[in-house]
Amino acid sequence: MTAHPNLSSAITASLAAFSGFGRPTEIVERDGLTYFVNEFWTARQRQASSLHEISYRACFKAELPRFFIERLTEPGDLVYDPFMGRGTTPLEAALLGRRAAGNDVNPLSAMLVGPRLAPPTLEEVGEALATIDLDAEAATDPDLLAFYHPDTLRQIAALRAWLLARADRLTLAERWIRMVALNRLTGHSSGFFSVYTLPPNQAVSVNSQRRINARRGQTPPRRDVAAIILRKSARLLGETVPQPTEPPVLTTGRASRTPALADASVALCVTSPPFLDVVDYAGDNWLRCWFAGIDPRTVAIDHHRTVAEWTAFVRGALVELARVVRPGGNIAFEVGEVRGGKVLLERHVAEAALGLPLDLVGVIVNDQAFTKTANCWGVGNNSRGTNTNRICLFRRHGA
Repeated sequence: MTAHPNLSSAITASLAAFSGFGRPTEIVERDGLTYFVNEFWTARQRQASSLHEISYRACFKAELPRFFIERLTEPGDLVYDPFMGRGTTPLEAALLGRRAAGNDVNPLSAMLVGPRLAPPTLEEVGEALATIDLDAEAATDPDLLAFYHPDTLRQIAALRAWLLARADRLTLAERWIRMVALNRLTGHSSGFFSVYTLPPNQAVSVNSQRRINARRGQTPPRRDVAAIILRKSARLLGETVPQPTEPPVLTTGRASRTPALADASVALCVTSPPFLDVVDYAGDNWLRCWFAGIDPRTVAIDHHRTVAEWTAFVRGALVELARVVRPGGNIAFEVGEVRGGKVLLERHVAEAALGLPLDLVGVIVNDQAFTKTANCWGVGNNSRGTNTNRICLFRRHGA
């Protein structure tokens, strides 16, 4: 599938001429796809708003959605992510003056995203924390002592019980406190509630944590839960916060069925679906689910072992996106690298779009300075992990 010759000339010209980091764009025709290869956004860390500093497994940088939002939308346009995870796309959209929409099958997602789209003040957070009795008795699991000092676990359990009892009537500041607490449950420094553990964006099993403790000769230190929440809140709220003109549209469910979004209402979708047999979202989030009162067995997170299964899953999402994206609107569908670059998922995304009112403008490969261009084609991969962002850019028929 190649781009229509008269399609999106402004987009392709912009990609072809891009040289923001001193490299010319390499344009490659390969297996019927047009690739635009360059360093389109920086590899440097912490180049985005501090509000994005909420850890979540397999999330992309804010620079990725920003690249497309700035070029393909206007202020007030609706920007959407059907697999929003920690909410990078809707948050960046709101920060850039666009309307935000997001969906995820995991209910944790809306808990992590919503409070940052309309954040309280630090003073409001402090006042809300002061009303919560963190010394109250609450039931908990003694196995969690592998992660927490007994006093810390008591505070976490008290906070959890208080939030769950008020779940249907939490104020904005209280939803913010829940969001920060979810993000501070485990990590590698004194800024988290737990003893040292890695990685910070997922929770290892109890038995694994016990092995970490034994290997490091460590015992969980006492942490001040309220103080940690306030410190992290001060960090998150240290820069410009969104000023939404309309409430965001945040839903929980499958990307293939999003009735809350009207036909042709979305100007731009920037998203990244669950990768092929790579990430165990349910296993990674078991401790967060416990704190939030979510039974992870009820969360139907897709986990595909074969390319055919994954392609069918992507097809369902693209069918729905073809409904909600307006004529002339765009879809930036990021797939990264899997299996050491041996499976190029963009080819299967292009296959999944066949017969839909979507034209493939091209595949944008953000090739960072620490990789070789040859890695883009699944050869010569000299480092572990994802080396490139690979984005299928589609344009909806009709304009």
